[in-house]
Amino acid sequence: MPNENKHIEFKREWNKDVDIEKEVIAFLNTPEGGTIYIGIENNGNVVGVNNPDSIILQLKDRLKNNISPSIMGLFDIVQETISGKPVIKIKIAGGSEKPYFKKKYGMSEKGCYIRNGTAADPMPQNMIDTLFASRTRNTIRRISSPRRNLTFEQLQIYYQETGKPLNNHFKKNLELLTDDGKFNLVGYLLADNNTFSVQVAKYATTTREQLVEKAELGNCSLIKAAKSVLEKVDIENRTFVNITYKERIEKRKWHSLALREAIINAFVHADYTLEIPPKFELFPDRIEITSAGGLPQNLTEEEFFEGYSVPRNKELMRVFKDLELVEQLGTGIQRILQYYSKECFKISPNFIRIVFPADKEVVKHFQEKDLMKEVTEQVTQQVTQQVTQQVTQQVTQQVKQLLSVMTETHKREELQEKLGLKDREHFRKEYLQAAIELGIVEPTIPDKPTSSKQKYRLTPLGKKLKQQLKNS
Repeated sequence: MPNENKHIEFKREWNKDVDIEKEVIAFLNTPEGGTIYIGIENNGNVVGVNNPDSIILQLKDRLKNNISPSIMGLFDIVQETISGKPVIKIKIAGGSEKPYFKKKYGMSEKGCYIRNGTAADPMPQNMIDTLFASRTRNTIRRISSPRRNLTFEQLQIYYQETGKPLNNHFKKNLELLTDDGKFNLVGYLLADNNTFSVQVAKYATTTREQLVEKAELGNCSLIKAAKSVLEKVDIENRTFVNITYKERIEKRKWHSLALREAIINAFVHADYTLEIPPKFELFPDRIEITSAGGLPQNLTEEEFFEGYSVPRNKELMRVFKDLELVEQLGTGIQRILQYYSKECFKISPNFIRIVFPADKEVVKHFQEKDLMKEVTEQVTQQVTQQVTQQVTQQVTQQVKQLLSVMTETHKREELQEKLGLKDREHFRKEYLQAAIELGIVEPTIPDKPTSSKQKYRLTPLGKKLKQQLKNS
């Protein structure tokens, strides 16, 4: 456990007199946020806490109701075990609507705080005024929805499935409305219908020249779109199983956990004010995940890779976390870096692209398997053509007539009638038996040839031959 510093604050204990709002506000007003541990003394000695579940509920209530602007989606509270003792961890992201302040005191030096070393100091009034003047006003919560009549049946179903049914005030609680009560861009993105088309493209080669599949998975609630992309990519993430006498080894084309984190990050952190949805591209040797918008304001690449979180869309972060698509705030990049290097990230002022190379052993296995399948299909097709040609040469005029009247399954009497034949033995020998011997007609009850329920149908070869004769 590191010592207290600019990004870490220790609190020995929790009680109602602890000014937790001040510490949280100080981190919110910094670019990269920070972490507060309750149950650890200033010198780093772990003492733990009693009733951690009760403390977490109290903390959530205080932070939700006592700080403005809304910080839902900007903090995460969990219980951790350190040195065998339970402690509370509060992870706070740097907010995009600075300055944050205590509702009780407003945007004053008594309400606003800034992190200064290991302390939370009152923010000078001139800094408050400057931050407020430059506050980001084009957040998706402040942008009006292009449509008025929005429905949220999909969102309500997802919350119900997670055991968190939405009440009549969910539009306000989830910040789906602007300050004047109209639907905002958050609501539009989470509504049942919108114009954000999320695409998953698949290419035959390592370039974008040969597009073999393009799935449109958007125009619906962003949650549904994200789940659809996760399912689609999981299908493409093929598994290679190698069974030896000692063990069973499974390898996937891409690491599943890292891939999931990258997909969710693309949805949560995209800059939707640019009206560009995330894009997912599958190549034989890699997968590319691209989201619009570079790093959030004031966040450096170093801080980005260290796991400091500045959610661009805190409202979406809150919903994705509610629905258990996101675990803890700021852990996504760290999870990815456990399996892939920083070189997989391509960061520009306008886009972030993650490129995961495919596992070479898995790629080679399935290339060989697909090649073998292709060869087998070609051989089968050649053999079938040869057999068809041989059979065609032996088909009599009578058998051709029989094929022409057969569709589904028929009784003998029905076929004789269709052909206008009265001599049963002549029909059986010259028509029916001849076709059966050529393998183009088969009985439905082969082990009981004289059964009263016996019927006859075309074999696959017979169907092919019939079509061939029809075309010719």
